[in-house]
Amino acid sequence: MRKQRTWKQYRAIDLAMFALMLAIFEYIIVRAANWWFPGQPYVVSLAASVTSIVYMRWGAWGAIHAVEAGAVFCFFSGADREQYIIYCAGNLLSLGALALLKTAGKEKVRATRLGLVFPALVLLLMQLGRAGAAFCLGAEPAALPAFVTTDSLSYIFTLVIVWIAGRLDGIYEDQKHYLVRIHTQEEEKGGQLQP
Repeated sequence: MRKQRTWKQYRAIDLAMFALMLAIFEYIIVRAANWWFPGQPYVVSLAASVTSIVYMRWGAWGAIHAVEAGAVFCFFSGADREQYIIYCAGNLLSLGALALLKTAGKEKVRATRLGLVFPALVLLLMQLGRAGAAFCLGAEPAALPAFVTTDSLSYIFTLVIVWIAGRLDGIYEDQKHYLVRIHTQEEEKGGQLQP
């Protein structure tokens, strides 16, 4: 008899897989940017796209990925201690986007245009969080808009990635909803096969 995974095991495996994907792709992006575009003021990150998908799948568990994205970016960029604080703590402001999922409902957000508003909000909150953290650490107010402008290309990547994820079955979907839906579909198929 095949052993089934528990809900906690399924969630842990899923969160670990997204964490691994995020680490690998952030590493590739930082290395490619340093190799091909050194000195460019613009950065691209998958932090908001992956975090948005995990927020949709698991709710506040996505905070792990928000912090991880900041830490991975800083580590491979050779950041100092203050930059770690700015990116890791700043990314946590994206937890505020969960209010949209709670008030509108995950299914409505996923199935409507809000599905792309949500990741844009996640990215904006990350950027504002980084600017706020930098300000708290003594950055000049004139330097704060750079946290949004230098990361503006990430909006395109974030929206495209989340749009693609929304087209794939179960990827950009609350996992309880997804598993119940799959179970119901399997039961319906099983009932139709019986005479």
